[in-house]
Amino acid sequence: MVMSLFITSLNSGSNGNCYYVGNEQDAILVDAGISCRETEKRMQRLGLSMHNVRAVFISHEHSDHIRGLPVLAKKYQLPVYITPRTLQYGGLALDENLVIPFRGYEPVRVGDLLVTAFPKLHDASDPHSFIISYRDVKVGVFTDIGSPCDNLISHFAQCHAAFLEANYDEAMLEQGRYPYHLKRRIRGGNGHLSNSQALEVFKVHRPSFMSHLLLSHLSKDNNCPQLVQDLFNLHANGTNIIIASRFEETAVYRITGTPQLHQSEFSMMPVQFSLF
Repeated sequence: MVMSLFITSLNSGSNGNCYYVGNEQDAILVDAGISCRETEKRMQRLGLSMHNVRAVFISHEHSDHIRGLPVLAKKYQLPVYITPRTLQYGGLALDENLVIPFRGYEPVRVGDLLVTAFPKLHDASDPHSFIISYRDVKVGVFTDIGSPCDNLISHFAQCHAAFLEANYDEAMLEQGRYPYHLKRRIRGGNGHLSNSQALEVFKVHRPSFMSHLLLSHLSKDNNCPQLVQDLFNLHANGTNIIIASRFEETAVYRITGTPQLHQSEFSMMPVQFSLF
């Protein structure tokens, strides 16, 4: 029996971030930056059930990652895995019994899933990225990263699929309308990954078995989805390149841990049926 994880971006961008990773029984959300109602609507359109979501993991306290969390957690009584500093600086009103602190490099079991956080470079109080594992299948969520540190590189190289930030095109940012201090923040090492930085990570550190790459957190003003798609397609080498939208959910993609299957027509196709 082939073990699989199913993944989708429910929304990705400065207007809200929420990523779904799960097997047939158990799922988690990484971040909850869109409203509870919108999360429900998008999952329903994909044939996914909120009742299979066992927990939410929060990467950091910026509003586009936590905006929908209080209502979502309360309605579904979802455990919220969050570091103490992220909870403090996020100003979140959460039921104490739902809050579970996590620490970097210490795996957390959620049903049959194993979730491991690791620190990243970003201008937040205690930011983390995540690897979600099910048996031999690994999916990474790597967004809001100022620069490709050793942590990112070593974890990216383990993934059968990944959400990887490609926030801005350098020329568009430089020539754009943002004030200088904001441009400096974005490209200053604790802001966001550029297209070229993300591409270098992909080209140099992509494992041969990576079947899907969802390019995430694209800037509305300083990037272009088609530009990113074309840039990465040139170097895809069998990896399915998907642009995660800031306006709608992606399809659901099935990720298997069997390297010889990763280029097959089946595994490259989005899942269009109800999983639950």
